Amino acid sequence: MPSLSQLLSERGRIRELEPIAVVDIGSNSVRLVIYEGAVRAPTPLFNEKVLCGLGRTVASTNRLAEEGVTRALAALKRFHAITRDLGVKNVRAIATAAVREAENGPDFITRGEKALGVHIEVLSGEKEAILAASGIIMGFIAPDGISGDLGGGSLELTDIAGGSLTEATTLPLGGLRLIDTTKGKLDKAHLIAEQAVGSVPWVKNGRGRPFYAVGGTWRSLAKMYMEQTSYPLRVMHGFSAPTRAMISFCDQIVKAKKLSSLAGVGEVSKARRDVLPYGAAVLESVLRRIEPSEVVFSVFGVREGLVYSLLPHDEKVKDPLLSFCEDYARLRSRSAEHAIELCQWTDALFASADIDETPDERRLRYAACLLSDIGWRAHPDYRGEQSLNVIAHAGLGGIDHMGRIYLALSVYFRHAGQGESQGEHLSNRLKALVPKRVLARAKLVGGAVRVAHMLSIGMPGVIDLTPMRVEDNRLVLRIPSPFADLDGERLRRRLAMMAGLLGKEPHVEFG
Repeated sequence: MPSLSQLLSERGRIRELEPIAVVDIGSNSVRLVIYEGAVRAPTPLFNEKVLCGLGRTVASTNRLAEEGVTRALAALKRFHAITRDLGVKNVRAIATAAVREAENGPDFITRGEKALGVHIEVLSGEKEAILAASGIIMGFIAPDGISGDLGGGSLELTDIAGGSLTEATTLPLGGLRLIDTTKGKLDKAHLIAEQAVGSVPWVKNGRGRPFYAVGGTWRSLAKMYMEQTSYPLRVMHGFSAPTRAMISFCDQIVKAKKLSSLAGVGEVSKARRDVLPYGAAVLESVLRRIEPSEVVFSVFGVREGLVYSLLPHDEKVKDPLLSFCEDYARLRSRSAEHAIELCQWTDALFASADIDETPDERRLRYAACLLSDIGWRAHPDYRGEQSLNVIAHAGLGGIDHMGRIYLALSVYFRHAGQGESQGEHLSNRLKALVPKRVLARAKLVGGAVRVAHMLSIGMPGVIDLTPMRVEDNRLVLRIPSPFADLDGERLRRRLAMMAGLLGKEPHVEFG
């Protein structure tokens, strides 16, 4: 059986990557994630989770649940077979709160290492917090706020500023632990959470800054919130919600007599529903204490933080969004070199038009250029909507939902022009979410790239010689004599459309 590295090479990877697997043995779940490689924007190639409930009885018995141990060992045995069959040589395994605290934790580790075939590192509370914070740094650009990683056994709170961890603490507030400690009394769990969070003086420093929410229980809450608010983009990473709205929502979960009666509960797996009210109680307590500017949900946590810790400095400092987009361009577009040319070509256009552009808007424009041709294999009638759907749901890091929608709409307009799609298309629903400036900027970028592709047909070496710039009241496209035959009606229509967006007159010059 060919190894995973060989399969990736056969699929045309532009660089050899050594896959890395992370096995995360948590208080509630045991998970295997195999990443394409240890890079700034890692792509999961395989992801499997088993809800074992190892920590279900640790608080009351000081022992890992026997049924949980049996299920976890079976999962680890399967994970060993998967990594072996795929030829993954770099396997890292970690265990968190439940295993760390249980008296039979060492015995479980011995049996687990035999089942998995590799060493299992039992994380201290401090290192767990550090890795959780590193996951946030991996997933966002210059995060500045408090992060909270809620597991089955504990809550790790960290203060992240300037790309580093400044404060950290571990609290015994995991969902399974609270159920066990309180014998299933939610009111008591709520009080314990309020007292525990209130005992951490430095969390007040998070007031007015984002709170980054990590962990499966909190992501399940976000899924329900999305359903209740009819939010159209069901992507978890970078999704944000107003603090007051999330406090109110958590209060609704905590006070519900029957969880099954709440809208959106169908989005949550049955195995996780019993801890959901406890996760809501903890989140509500955290938000009331911190008073953050917003709640930002992250799919990047301890596992991604572990990968981040293994990266060399030159990889850590890369932009995760642009790294992902450049790799994706090399995999899916006709020419990644042309995509890079588009970044410089639009630089000149935007400078000549004196378009006000923030640094973040510039990096988003670059990302849109890099992704502009990934839908070229689709049927021409559906390239716009299909490209939008792919980008809107791609595994992007270093971007919030507004930026994600901007990218998706930019590439949509590159294919569809300014025409409106008919029916309940995702493009129409996303347009309704963004401010006028974002929508107008997406149309500008899409319109410019639309002109460029009509000249270059997606190939490099053409647009560098055919600049498009604003001169006085005209949008001037210069075509040198060797490319004069590329002129035509469709090119003129696209140029006119772009000129209209800029409020200029279209003009073509030759020679």
